[in-house]
Amino acid sequence: MKICKLFACALFYCVTVGNTYASTYTLPPTPGDTVITQYHDDVPLARANQDETLLDFARRFLLGQTEIVRLNQDLDRWHVKKGEIVRLSNKRILPNTPHEGITLNISEYRMYYYPAGQPGVVMSFAHGVGRQDWKTPLGKTSVARKVKDPAWHPPESIRREHAANGDPLPATVLPGPHNPLGAYALYLNLPGEYRIHGTDIDKIYGIGMQITHGCVRMYPEDIEELYKTVSVGTPVYLVKQPIKVGWLDNVLYIEAHPDLEGEEMTLDQRYAVALDLIQKANNNEIPDFDQTILNEALKKLDGDPVALFERLPPLEEVMPSAPDSLAAPLPVTLPPVKPAPAKPLPVKVKPVPVTKPAVAKLGKTAKLAKNQAIAVKPAKAKALATKSVTASVTAKKAKTKPTNTKAPAVKLTKAKTAVKPTSVKQVQNRKGSSGGYYHGS
Repeated sequence: MKICKLFACALFYCVTVGNTYASTYTLPPTPGDTVITQYHDDVPLARANQDETLLDFARRFLLGQTEIVRLNQDLDRWHVKKGEIVRLSNKRILPNTPHEGITLNISEYRMYYYPAGQPGVVMSFAHGVGRQDWKTPLGKTSVARKVKDPAWHPPESIRREHAANGDPLPATVLPGPHNPLGAYALYLNLPGEYRIHGTDIDKIYGIGMQITHGCVRMYPEDIEELYKTVSVGTPVYLVKQPIKVGWLDNVLYIEAHPDLEGEEMTLDQRYAVALDLIQKANNNEIPDFDQTILNEALKKLDGDPVALFERLPPLEEVMPSAPDSLAAPLPVTLPPVKPAPAKPLPVKVKPVPVTKPAVAKLGKTAKLAKNQAIAVKPAKAKALATKSVTASVTAKKAKTKPTNTKAPAVKLTKAKTAVKPTSVKQVQNRKGSSGGYYHGS
């Protein structure tokens, strides 16, 4: 970040009081994100109220000495002038361990505690670790027991070392302000009496450094808070992760810390470690990240997470959700509806003129005209017409004496006997009264 931006932030966010700040973080809501943030400002700053040291700022804000020094490499750790701006830590990448119990990242000089029964919360504390010749062990263990106001029984090897330096130790150091274990101690389930404990007033500024004989040393208020909340049997993970990567809101960050004494890596070795972590974090694919930023982070080693790469958000995050008023209604099941009977479309039919029935002439026989019936095609109507005509003829036939039995000839008794038009009219009435139109069903 540019210097002008740093001082612009200082005008809006400056700390001049000596109160400590909470070290409780809320885990990111997005699954898979592992970057936590303490302050709303991207770069929180504090202004020196008087001439003091960076160690004073570290003590005030519960930061480690190495951490505060690496963040302010342009300042003299032993002389911060009144009015000068001091940069504080904000973002942190969670170590690659299960989100349970306690994680001690030795390379970072920092502890992460996931309180039982408080999902979505993590607490972070600065601590000191073992020196090069008294390394803090790595691996998984647990809290074996808790002791308040513990007495210290230094092992013979430590007593010999102190005696050689002109600082002999008694066989037992009783509880008190000068007890190196402080007021609280969590004993780990490891051989060799390894503990997470407080500190004496003489070594309180050594928090965040390689200074112990293998134990983990904390600020007095931090160990007190941890002691009250942690329970016996809590899992403890001791890891060494100087380089960490993690996601936050589809942005990939990298965080690089200085190497422990005696375990220095070359720049090429750091680059290889970082590249492997980036690939694993991105579904085993190397993204098109900013290599200039990566190289600068691996050289500077200030422990501040920097953004390397931004991926496209998932599709459901890109597509805005419809407002409630436009949301699709819930499906409603309606009872089945019986279809109405189809009505025939009206068809215009040209009326067929009705031909008057032919009148039989005088003679031996009288034949019916072929065009007596109405001109309609349906067989049922034709049969009905034929039946009506036949009935009419049969009625007349019964009144006369037939002279010839051959069908269909009929011998008439009167000359010029005509078939009455009413017979045809009756046929029409039986067909329908529509004037020759046929209505289908």
